[in-house]
Amino acid sequence: MSVQQRLGELGIALPEVAVPVANYVPATRSGNYIYTSGQLPLVEGALAATGQLGPESSVDDAAAAARICALNAIAAAAGAAGGVDNLARAVKVTGFVSSSADFFSHPQVVNGASDLLAEVFGSPHARSAVGVAALPLDASVEVEVIFELA
Repeated sequence: MSVQQRLGELGIALPEVAVPVANYVPATRSGNYIYTSGQLPLVEGALAATGQLGPESSVDDAAAAARICALNAIAAAAGAAGGVDNLARAVKVTGFVSSSADFFSHPQVVNGASDLLAEVFGSPHARSAVGVAALPLDASVEVEVIFELA
């Protein structure tokens, strides 16, 4: 089954690629890989999740934001690859979580991105989940992905 067919089966439509907010491109190709820039949880140009996560924050809501980031990464990579069916799999995911020093659920937040990528591509990937003090535009989460080309 093609990636496009799998997206259709899952009821997922790729969003428009987010316009960069600084001097970079959304994704770039090097050899047999596509590297995405950090993708924020943007939905139709608006951030879906902002602010720092703390012990009282909803991990489920933050994971949903990470899922949006991963969807945006797929769209950016598809643009650089000449179509989503040219992507074979996600190889490496790095998730950044804006969080206070007493928040420790970074892996569960980034699972939102990993779960989507597993649903779409059907294969595991390497991953890092990192807590940071702040992210661009006050986003709660940011995800970058390295994809292998088909």
